[in-house]
Amino acid sequence: SGVAWNESHHCRLLAGLVPDQFQMCQRNLEVMHSIIRAAHHTKSICQKTFADMRWNCSSVQRAPSFGPDLLKGTRESAFVYALAAAAVAHAIARACTSGELPLCSCGSVPAEVPGPDFRWGGCGDNLGYGLQLGAAFADSPLKSSKPGTPALKAMNLHNNAAGRQVLSDSLDTKCKCHGVSGSCSVKTCWKGLQNLDEIASDLKSKYLAAIKVTHRLIGPRKQLIPKEMDVRPVRETDLVYLINSPDYCTPNLHLGSLGTQDRQCNKTSVGSDSCNLMCCGRGYNTYTEEVVERCHCKYHWCCYVVCKRCRRKVERYVCK
Repeated sequence: SGVAWNESHHCRLLAGLVPDQFQMCQRNLEVMHSIIRAAHHTKSICQKTFADMRWNCSSVQRAPSFGPDLLKGTRESAFVYALAAAAVAHAIARACTSGELPLCSCGSVPAEVPGPDFRWGGCGDNLGYGLQLGAAFADSPLKSSKPGTPALKAMNLHNNAAGRQVLSDSLDTKCKCHGVSGSCSVKTCWKGLQNLDEIASDLKSKYLAAIKVTHRLIGPRKQLIPKEMDVRPVRETDLVYLINSPDYCTPNLHLGSLGTQDRQCNKTSVGSDSCNLMCCGRGYNTYTEEVVERCHCKYHWCCYVVCKRCRRKVERYVCK
C-alpha cells in the first residue's frame, strides 16, 4: 500500500496475480490503489462482521495464501469471495466519485424524473465503472488455467456475481438540503452506495441462508443446482457452497479450523457469541481486568471538553 503505482514494473510486487490481472494492472495503474484498499477493507470488515462467530475470518489475513476453510468450497469461502468482489467494485466506484481516477468521474444522472421537491445533482458513485473493472479483476483468476475444479470455479464465479449484485441493490438516493436559515426548500440528490460494512451485513445474512449446491449437466451445459431436491432454485443474490464446514470448535489444520480455545465469549448472550456456543460446551475461565476510561466530562465555553480518568474492573470470559 506504500507503493506509488506510477511505473508498470510495480505490478510485479503483487503476489498471486494471474496474467489477465497483471495486464490489467499495467494498463490501469491508477486503479491499483483502489484494489489494494478493497483488499484491506475485505480483511478488516470480514473479521469485524464475524467477530461473534466460531469462525471469525482470521484466516483471511493470510491472503492470497488461503487455508482449507477458504479453498474447499465452504460457505465461509462463499462469503469471502462475495465480499471481496463487492469491495473491489465499491472501491473503484467511490474512487471515480472522489476524482482519484482520470478515466472516470461521477455516476451518470438517473433517467427517472426527480420529484417536485428535489433535483438531480451532486456526484453519484460510478457503479457502472466499478462493476466493469471490478468484475474484470476479481473474476479473471476463475476464468484462467489456474488450478481448481470446474465446480469450485463455477461456485466462486457465482458468489462473486452475487456480491456485486448485493452491492448494486444498495445503490440508493441520497440528498442534501438547501434553503434559507436551514430550511429544506430544495434538495439536491444523487445515487450513492451503502458503506461496505452494511454490504457485509447483508452478505452475512445470505451466508447464514446459503444453499448447498452440486455442479450438474442441465441441458447443454453444467449448472449449479441445489443438492437437496426440496430446495428452491438458486437466485442471483444467493450464496452457494459445495461442502459442509467443520464446526470450528477444535483445531484441525486439514479442515482449516483454528478452534475456539482462548476466544472471548459473552456470558449473558444467547446468540453465537454466548459462552455456551462459542466454547462448544467446554466451559470458560473468568478473568478480572482493570480498565481506564474517560469520565465526568465537562464542556467548557468555548470550545473544549475536559474529562477525568476513571478506573473500573470488568470481568472477561475466555473459552477453555
